[in-house]
Amino acid sequence: MSIGTYGIIRDSDVSPDDVDIFYHYVADRNATTTPTLKKLVSTTVLTPVFHNDATGGTNGVEILGGLYNLTLEAGDFSQLGIYTLHLRPKEIRTTITDCGVLASLPSVRGLIVDLSNISSADRNKFTPQGLVGYKIEYINPPDSKKVPNFYRLITSNFYCEPIASNLTDSTQKAIRYRYTDSTTNLMFLTITPSSAPSTRPTVVPYIGQPGQSIILTNTFFNPTTIEIEMVEFDDTTLSYALYGNQSKAVSNGVYTIYDFNNNIYKQYNLYEIKDQYNETLFEIRAEKTDIDESLNFDNITAQ
Repeated sequence: MSIGTYGIIRDSDVSPDDVDIFYHYVADRNATTTPTLKKLVSTTVLTPVFHNDATGGTNGVEILGGLYNLTLEAGDFSQLGIYTLHLRPKEIRTTITDCGVLASLPSVRGLIVDLSNISSADRNKFTPQGLVGYKIEYINPPDSKKVPNFYRLITSNFYCEPIASNLTDSTQKAIRYRYTDSTTNLMFLTITPSSAPSTRPTVVPYIGQPGQSIILTNTFFNPTTIEIEMVEFDDTTLSYALYGNQSKAVSNGVYTIYDFNNNIYKQYNLYEIKDQYNETLFEIRAEKTDIDESLNFDNITAQ
């Protein structure tokens, strides 16, 4: 008998519109530093990489799964410090209109959502079977906090309409729902788990309550975090001082450091401080802010 090894992780081909991107900024790593939190526009900073003729997919049309370009605006990262980028599946917040059952299948429980409460930017996701696999998290009504470590998964969603049912049991709700092929403002979401286990048929899983706030989140990819530290000097600029060309103008004492393309990177004034007897007390190297462009490396070495 042969034993096969199978992978379970697939490359994400999520649309940037289905991603939330936040950045968290602190000037340093001290615990007392006040942080800055901001949300970025994912459709502006995140773009997918598409296949070309060499990669096997449809050129310029098919997303090359797992590869995205993240283009960050310089204005958002203008200060030195630590920026933490958090990329997560987009959250859609709404409220439960009703918790009901299907008229033709009373054992099927689900949530009813009023699509008029959904933002226009997210309405295109609320199509029949368009929410399958989405995660539902619940806001606790008393304290308006999200219920931790508790969620349900959507197994189907269709347009629906309410109908009145004549019931002999007064404890049951008279309003039930039926699927419709017409576009309506109500959508019936079946979720799992929603039915009682066979071992405890009277214990029905919690699926929410009318008027309760919920968070719908896609499960297209796992959240990820990227830390970016903005510093004044990096490995390349430090190497200029160690390995780059340098010059010293003897007449005025200007010391110049060049980058690897012989462009002026830094200039310093070199001078001495002497006492009343003309004895040298200190040798000073002070950064020069007004750059002397006449000390271009190519110009002075060509003389």
